[in-house]
Amino acid sequence: MGGLVGALGSSAATALAIHEDGGTSATSLADVVGSIARKQLAPLAGAIDEGTVYPEEVLRRLGEAGAWGSHVPQDGPADLRCAIEAMAAIGEVCGATAFMAWCQNTLVWYVANSTNLKLARRFGDSFAAGRLLGGTGLSNPMKSFFGIEKLKLKGRKVDGGYVVRGALPWVSNLGPDHFFGTIFEREDAPGETVMFLADCADPAITLQPCKPFLAMDGTGTYGVQFRDVFVPDELILAEQAAPFVKKIRAGFILLQAGMALGLIKDCIDVMDQVGSPLGHINRYLPQQPVQFKELFSELERETMALARDPLNPDETYWRRVIALRLRAGDASVAAAHAAMLHCGARGYLKSHRAQRRLREAYFVAIVTPATKQLRKMLADA
Repeated sequence: MGGLVGALGSSAATALAIHEDGGTSATSLADVVGSIARKQLAPLAGAIDEGTVYPEEVLRRLGEAGAWGSHVPQDGPADLRCAIEAMAAIGEVCGATAFMAWCQNTLVWYVANSTNLKLARRFGDSFAAGRLLGGTGLSNPMKSFFGIEKLKLKGRKVDGGYVVRGALPWVSNLGPDHFFGTIFEREDAPGETVMFLADCADPAITLQPCKPFLAMDGTGTYGVQFRDVFVPDELILAEQAAPFVKKIRAGFILLQAGMALGLIKDCIDVMDQVGSPLGHINRYLPQQPVQFKELFSELERETMALARDPLNPDETYWRRVIALRLRAGDASVAAAHAAMLHCGARGYLKSHRAQRRLREAYFVAIVTPATKQLRKMLADA
């Protein structure tokens, strides 16, 4: 991977310089990101939730600060700890933006692990620095590889690349100048799959607005149509998608822990904030902040242990990743549910973040891989 790492440029190297000192470095990046989140993102959280704002400028500012480049390998093993810490700091303020952070970090993860050096030189540093934004596009493929859905995109080999057609129902963190990674099945070679970067600026690609969601409508989520899109060889992430997905899958899933950790931490804070005025009655509730603090510490420890080695091919490691992700989704819903009950009627107001946190928590539980898929994956592993 050394040649590819060299191709990714200075922004990723700067972010990793924060990261190589161990625990102190992770804290420093999370602190910088947390400051941006509290000052620039917090005032937008309600509008992002409602879908009136897509926080493009904040995402770019976070990229400049190193939030999207810390997990790019630099002359050593990959390490996701800084990226997850930074995403959790974002998630304490806004779950929707933490999800977009995961989208951007995952896009960087694809490029960092591709053997297409031309693609890495062209896009690696721009994605890592937030100059170019984008999404993951692997919801349907991830379900396909685990026997839940069929691939929705089809492609055929032509001179200099492939022609791709089909439609994806939901891809997030998109805009007219964004990119995302996804996978098609070859019509001319049944059973073979190819992973590539899709360019939203291509006139043969159409972004279609989705119906309103329960929450997080400002995440740049669209249905995407491919009408005989020419994908040049320069945009191919992996000619053989299946082994590539097996390589990057643990990182794909582990990065989602940042969404859960940030949300759980803020739900604990919500419960603590109402402890003084409502503690005399809240003590009768079965779930208390101290229990979630213990659970948070357990999840954080396991996340950081696994995040040190995201390319570990061992099947026992893979099962731990799946089990952690399942626990994180369940814990998110439980913590947000408890926060609502601790707040009582005040949490039921649209102006209170407790109800937003509950809606965001359900997203953590259903975003691919969803709770039911994770349980199937554990059963199959």
